[in-house]
Amino acid sequence: MKYAFIREHANEFRVARMCSVLQVSRSGYYDWRDRPQSKRARDDAHLLVQIRRVHLEFRRAYGAVKTWRELNSQAIVCGKHRVARLRKREGIEALRKRRFRLSVENHYIVPPADNLVQRQFVVVQPNRIWVGDITFIRTRAGFLYLAVLLDLFARKVVGWSMHDRPNLELVLGALEMALRTRRPGSGLIHHTDQGGLYAANRYRDCMRTHGLVASMSRRGNCYDNAVAESFFSNLKNELVHHCDFRTHDGARSAIFDYIEVFYNRQRRHQTLGYLSPAQFEQQKIVA
Repeated sequence: MKYAFIREHANEFRVARMCSVLQVSRSGYYDWRDRPQSKRARDDAHLLVQIRRVHLEFRRAYGAVKTWRELNSQAIVCGKHRVARLRKREGIEALRKRRFRLSVENHYIVPPADNLVQRQFVVVQPNRIWVGDITFIRTRAGFLYLAVLLDLFARKVVGWSMHDRPNLELVLGALEMALRTRRPGSGLIHHTDQGGLYAANRYRDCMRTHGLVASMSRRGNCYDNAVAESFFSNLKNELVHHCDFRTHDGARSAIFDYIEVFYNRQRRHQTLGYLSPAQFEQQKIVA
């Protein structure tokens, strides 16, 4: 590693000075520099190019394991530990540094629905349990609010809506989109936290009309709605925290692209056997 540093900076600093600072001999450095590169070193260099490509192609969201699986799916044969070693050596890291933040809870007097999910987040068929939540995204034009509904079967976002205020239109927009695109049968469980918008009469009337059964987390317990919270964590760690949105329209465009292009169709999920939600659903339907 010291010799590699010297070679990379030979045009900036004197080799003799760098050898002295790094406590290596000049003869040793020149012998290393002029030595033919080994086959493994050449293979590592070629593999590193592919690792960097996948890292950028998948928005710097993947760690070593998902990078390795993506490479293998593209017929690039390599070992998991080799990928991890090269990523570590080159300082390639996923953009996952901050934890999610919870939105402020609204208070209301309508009794909450029972918790029918009980943290059982594995579902064997689509359109059996949807989970939903709301978050906010900072922009220079003020907060933009996002409501989502995910189908637990494939962790797919089936409904989403954005608004400049956390109002009933926000959550109804996500629900109406999910109902329109999925057309679920009666009895689907609709699970959220105890936010006031989800208890509003218009929202509950819409659920009853379509035969949805309400379920709610215990107050102040984010783990009861962990899948929705995890989605927001991914969204913020992989996109929002690394963007400076000047306008609501700019944020809307980026979030739409993240959900519909990347998250639902490309992003590999460990809980889905490292398939994307769309791939997982398609595989199960075909099977």
